[in-house]
Amino acid sequence: MHSGWPWRVGLRYLRARTHNRFVSFISGISILGVALGVAVLIVVLSVMNGFETELRTRILAMTSHASLEPFGEGLADWRAVRDRVEEDPEVRAVAPYTQGEAMLLHREAVSGAIVRGILPAEERRVSGLADKMVEGGLDALVAGRWNIVIGSALARELGVSVGDRIVLAISQGTVTPAGIAPRVRRFTVAGIFEAGMYEFDRGLAFVHLDDAARLWRMGDRVSGLRLSLHDMFRAPEVARRSAERLEGGYYATDWTRQHVNFFRSIQMSKQMMFTILLLVVGVAAFNIVSTLVMVVKDKQGDIAILRTLGASPGGIMTVFMIQGTLIGLAGTLAGLGLGAALALNVEQLVHSLEAALGTTFLAADVYFISDLPAELRVGDLSRICGTAFLLAVLSTIYPAWRAARSQPAEALRHE
Repeated sequence: MHSGWPWRVGLRYLRARTHNRFVSFISGISILGVALGVAVLIVVLSVMNGFETELRTRILAMTSHASLEPFGEGLADWRAVRDRVEEDPEVRAVAPYTQGEAMLLHREAVSGAIVRGILPAEERRVSGLADKMVEGGLDALVAGRWNIVIGSALARELGVSVGDRIVLAISQGTVTPAGIAPRVRRFTVAGIFEAGMYEFDRGLAFVHLDDAARLWRMGDRVSGLRLSLHDMFRAPEVARRSAERLEGGYYATDWTRQHVNFFRSIQMSKQMMFTILLLVVGVAAFNIVSTLVMVVKDKQGDIAILRTLGASPGGIMTVFMIQGTLIGLAGTLAGLGLGAALALNVEQLVHSLEAALGTTFLAADVYFISDLPAELRVGDLSRICGTAFLLAVLSTIYPAWRAARSQPAEALRHE
């Protein structure tokens, strides 16, 4: 027999016969099952990828890639230390900061916040705070003016806007004739930022570095230095190397340590979701087994004729493996197209669904972000489609093996 006959026979068996369209219907269901499993897996992993990227972007817009803090009470000669750290070719910029906890009061509203003293010109080099301003600007933070920039959620909590005055109180006490009283200072709201991440919008405020130094009585000392790097993924190595170059006495940290639980939980969730949703693809691949078993039963006479014409058991096995493989390939490609289309438009679909139902699926104070971004990655697409196709191919082995073991004489006796 011609060497290419298994392909022609396998392709022909995919088409429906007049007296038995049920087999073709089951084949369509198998293709649909694989397609839906692949599509769901692509959408879920793309959303988790987008969530991870968006979370990292919003975190790094308000924090630095790395930071150096002295073990003592502040860093005195911070300008000389900054110059030494900037000698590293992987360091793009360095900015000083002073940070502490405070209570913000406006009329009857009270809220806690992290207050960070910065130099506006230097801050632009290490973070994207200036790009997140929705009212006012960082240039309003001038030494001695006692201005403050707060997050949008914190502004709503306090009921303030640009131009309003708030009272800032810190735990460091001031000795008075009546005893020790908290140190307080009145600030003017000079700007409001919105990072899109509830943790920052609700609990972070900025003042000028000199004002923070006077408030916390730091003198010329600062809490530490914040580093911006050319490659943020090398932050652990660069931070450690910078601390070693300063001959110890500094605590080095980076963004991967400060928010390690966020990213570790995302990676763990991705692995779990991939494993769980892969079972859906496995069930769809199992449908291919039942489809081919019915095809083998339906084609007993054809198998017997092919065997009498000289077809080998391996050739018969190839026929049905080709049929099952093509079903799996069709389902995988359909799932790839459907999943990619849904992933690229998932944010618009979710907003439309929220508007139709009048609800919010992602609360910013719970999930840190209120949007549902998606990011397609070639590596994930290759892993999903490769695994689905492999399961489809493996599911063809048993039915094809049964077809190859069919005895021609036994099959023709029942025709």
